Amino acid sequence: MATCLFSAPAAFLPAFLFLMSSVCFAPEVATAMHAGITRHYKFNIRLQNVTRLCHTKSMVTVNGKFPGPRIVAREGDRVLIKVVNHVSNNITIHWHGIRQLQSGWADGPAYVTQCPIQSGQTYVYNYTIIGQRGTLWWHAHVSWLRASVYGPIVIFPKHNVPYPFPKPDKEVPIMFGEWWNADPEAVISQALQTGGGPNVSDAYTINGFPGPLYNCSAHETYKLKVKPGKTYLLRIINSALNDDLFFSIANHTLTIVEADASYVKPFQTDILFITPGQTTNVLLKTKPLSHNATTFFMTARPYFTGQGTFDNSTVAGVLQYENDSSNITNLPLPTLPPINGTSFVANFTSKFRSLANSQYPANVPQTVDKHFFFTVGLGTHPCPKNQTCQGPNNSSKFAASINNISLVLPTTAFLQAYFFGKSNGVYTTDFPVTPLMPFNYTGTPPNNTIVTNGTKLVVLPYNTTVELVMQDTSILGAESHPLHLHGFNFFIVGQGFGNFDAKNDPAKFNLVDPVERNTVGVPSGGWVAIRFLADNPGVWFMHCHFDVHLSWGLRMAWVVLDGKLPSQKLPPPPADLPKC
Repeated sequence: MATCLFSAPAAFLPAFLFLMSSVCFAPEVATAMHAGITRHYKFNIRLQNVTRLCHTKSMVTVNGKFPGPRIVAREGDRVLIKVVNHVSNNITIHWHGIRQLQSGWADGPAYVTQCPIQSGQTYVYNYTIIGQRGTLWWHAHVSWLRASVYGPIVIFPKHNVPYPFPKPDKEVPIMFGEWWNADPEAVISQALQTGGGPNVSDAYTINGFPGPLYNCSAHETYKLKVKPGKTYLLRIINSALNDDLFFSIANHTLTIVEADASYVKPFQTDILFITPGQTTNVLLKTKPLSHNATTFFMTARPYFTGQGTFDNSTVAGVLQYENDSSNITNLPLPTLPPINGTSFVANFTSKFRSLANSQYPANVPQTVDKHFFFTVGLGTHPCPKNQTCQGPNNSSKFAASINNISLVLPTTAFLQAYFFGKSNGVYTTDFPVTPLMPFNYTGTPPNNTIVTNGTKLVVLPYNTTVELVMQDTSILGAESHPLHLHGFNFFIVGQGFGNFDAKNDPAKFNLVDPVERNTVGVPSGGWVAIRFLADNPGVWFMHCHFDVHLSWGLRMAWVVLDGKLPSQKLPPPPADLPKC
């Protein structure tokens, strides 16, 4: 934790303390005072013994914390995070949702924008937060290390810029996660070797705690202590590896005011749905003092439509009013939708609209330069000769793809190869813009489920306007897919079930106030259409935020070329950029 050491004459002490409170409110060092300050953090990647479900294991953490420390900044601030790797694992950190304008070297996905930080090495992530405010998050972006290496990013508006909703009395991050008694690295390693589905997690967590609905966990329950008649801003983050989640607080209503660090038209709900990678800010108004019940369960459990196994359990925390010490064993549980509640998900997601006012306009591209149609879903790889595989029909390995291409990552980083003009042998630029073999995507699946390995990228000229339709497929079963695009926000202009109709569906697109996000759930058995402006030079990853699908190859990358002006060009890499 940073320490601020100053002194001031007694006569000026009140004004001085007010000034210092704006500088020293978080573990960082402020080195400028005006249009944005510079905040310094240090992340020590260390092993830490952590006990959950009466099971103690050594796991990779940041500064020994699970979840990791909070990053706090204001819009316009520069953030420098020194990451020191003290473990044997390679590590990278991704600052999920940060636009990284002209700072693609700090984005973090392994072998895309950087080589991993190896044991004993250090790297300083350096970026400025431009035009963003709200809740984002950071996490490891190599293998499955984000199971324990993750934390919140809180971005306040600029000084003297109010929220476009009632000012809360207190703000609280709520992070959903998953816990394995085993080492998640061993879980995915075994799955990739056998070709089968990985073992599911043993519990979900709220801010690192499983809660009383799991065995041996009543003492490991997150408690949100509140006062009557107050307003709380809950910064909700789904950092679970492989599951969409429903969330509710018994006998309380939430008002949604923000999604993925973009303000939305407020609306009320008793139940929240959130995919891995997404963030949602909600206002919680507590009951008046005269209310009888003062302790309530808040629970989350998965939404699942696939064919495999999943962690069908419920995590519970407690909303506890002050001066209450009630027994939590007999509290009523909130009512949540069924596990496969696709109709609820569709209705809920359709309610999100950008604020779209003069201060926070929705700059939706009204014309399109490039159209893309991507199928996203599962498939198979053939089982190697003389090997028994545990994938479909026990004769193949699970795989996943976009337009039937399962991306194979290189042994160097895409961004370095692009920047230095050495892409030959690293990647090609012939990623298919539409499926090579069209079929009835949500009907009877084709007999051939084999996907193709490849290292192919898409190249976009600077300032290209893009419309991308992502279509789920029924190959190995229809399933929702949370797709995350690095380096950009995008507008969700349309979505629906069945096969996308290129002739009729675009006429229904919302080009006025569609929600702006960085992660979108492709509907199970349906499609989603997004638009974005390619105004950020570099190489930008796009992938499913189910880590099992990411590991199976459901990923691709965009190369956005430099523009003509200096402000439209990617600077050279920093001197400490890790080497492969």
